[in-house]
Amino acid sequence: MPRPLALLLLAGLAIAGCQHRGSAPYEGPVSDHFDGERFHNAEPFEKNVLDLVRYYWQREPGVWTRNLDTPPGPRPLATVGEGGLRATVVNHATVLIQADGLNLLTDPIWSDRASPVQWAGPRRFVPPGIRFEDLPHIDAVLISHSHYDHLDLPTLKRLKTAHDPMFYVGLGEGATLRGAGIEKITELDWWQSATLPNGRKLHGAQSVHWCGRGLGDRNRSLWLSYVIETAGGPVYFAGDTGYGPQFKAAAERYGAMRLALLPIGAYKPRWLTAYQHIDPAEAVKAHQELAATQSLAVHFGTFELSDEGQHEPVTDLAQALAAAGVAASAFTAPTFGSGYDFAPITTQ
Repeated sequence: MPRPLALLLLAGLAIAGCQHRGSAPYEGPVSDHFDGERFHNAEPFEKNVLDLVRYYWQREPGVWTRNLDTPPGPRPLATVGEGGLRATVVNHATVLIQADGLNLLTDPIWSDRASPVQWAGPRRFVPPGIRFEDLPHIDAVLISHSHYDHLDLPTLKRLKTAHDPMFYVGLGEGATLRGAGIEKITELDWWQSATLPNGRKLHGAQSVHWCGRGLGDRNRSLWLSYVIETAGGPVYFAGDTGYGPQFKAAAERYGAMRLALLPIGAYKPRWLTAYQHIDPAEAVKAHQELAATQSLAVHFGTFELSDEGQHEPVTDLAQALAAAGVAASAFTAPTFGSGYDFAPITTQ
């Protein structure tokens, strides 16, 4: 596609995205990350349409190969009992977490495109690692922020119809879901807690990112990470985030992580992406700062969202682990659709 046409398409998608806002903007008390109108990071950043134009004219994209015939993984277990923890990376940031009788999905997307329309926008290079029809009963869904590759309304509506879970979102994002007919919603602020359907605690955690689905709604809702309490120690889901002090802060509040789900993709070029996405080396630092026993990589190899190649994040992760002296077995780039079991944290 010619670059000018691509830019016009992006603008059109942004306008279409405005149609998905469900009601009035969020109203709440001013805080250290909400000015009464919009949310913000501790260290503000500004990227605008001129930066986007520069990116599209200077792109040096890596190699991606589409293969939509990859067979799905096996049907997941129906449930995992008390003390157990199993994580299945469907792909992108979609993970099935099963622990203590709870089945939970993070940022679920089964759509072919991460876009407000299915005729344009970033298209899958691989299919979901689990068929939607093979999912066990889903009790809870976590949404980290509003971008289309993380908040996919067609998938959320399918989940509501098939499973009727509780949906957890950042402050202000409930409007988007209510506009799609979803009512079982809990909105969380950074460091605010809620109770999951199995009685365990869920904590909203700080991240470094931004929100927006169309023109005029930039940062009207909150982006966040999550910490999920389990019988064998907490699980951290980063969502999308740039690097910052939030990893150490989460470990200080909730303890060493039993498992961390950390993004390793969408990181080139750094002048454009560093403020919003960690790269593999920063993901390794996050793994260390979270004091994670194990980590799984997410947010790679599914949608072409920046200039690194399809398999580059996995290669760069291996190099970063070696450079940091972290065992490769401690931070895995998973096979999509395969389940991984994690032991409880043991104390001496």
